[in-house]
Amino acid sequence: MNDTKIQKEIISVLEDKIQLIKREAGAIYLVGPIRLPVNLDGETVTFKWYCWLNCDEVTEDYERIIEKLSSENLAEYQQSSVLVYGDFEHGENALIRMHSICHTGDIFGSKRCDCGFQLKQSMKMIKEYGTGALFYLANHEGRGIGLFSKAMAYVLQENGYDTVDANVNLGFVDDSRNYSDAIHVLKALRTKPVTLITNNPKKLQALENAGMLVSGRTPLWGDISEFNEKYLQTKINRSGHLEQEGMPLHD
Repeated sequence: MNDTKIQKEIISVLEDKIQLIKREAGAIYLVGPIRLPVNLDGETVTFKWYCWLNCDEVTEDYERIIEKLSSENLAEYQQSSVLVYGDFEHGENALIRMHSICHTGDIFGSKRCDCGFQLKQSMKMIKEYGTGALFYLANHEGRGIGLFSKAMAYVLQENGYDTVDANVNLGFVDDSRNYSDAIHVLKALRTKPVTLITNNPKKLQALENAGMLVSGRTPLWGDISEFNEKYLQTKINRSGHLEQEGMPLHD
């Protein structure tokens, strides 16, 4: 462990911004809010940003936790975060999006999927609604199989397999994503009802099973093209996503 002691003034600044969320085993440490001005279609929109970290140790001695982190190579791991807009704690209702990281779609703008579109569109919807949060779930790449395995799945897709069969033939299930950490953070930030931006009923079920008050669902389809039409149709036909009336998709 790095023997360098964190200065007391540094601890005093950070400890008011760190929250302990206890889990059945271990804890989640949530840091924030942090002011984050975001470029949203040329308009600067200010969100409040939080990030969280899972840890086996449960303690409110944040100095100990911070000192411990300096010996960990956290850049080798994925950490999730959440963008909050408006009075998220007290607003009567709020729009939320549980967004699974997509390296190719979110960063490179890939049109093989609709993830990049969904990311930006949900941020716009939350801003227009006035209150909400976008949870960016970093351990969900490729529906939970990771980036390298996703790349191999893409190779299979280029050879005629759909997204479900590609994952299954690599030894994975169709969808192994887990929302429990995000829901723990959500409950720490808000107890009032939420409306979920999703086409996936499994996300709704995860919230409801965890006892979160869900007032409804808002669909999010768009950016449909020749490059992702088969992918989107597979979501509906094989993964149970809810089709929106009037979608320009065909078998």
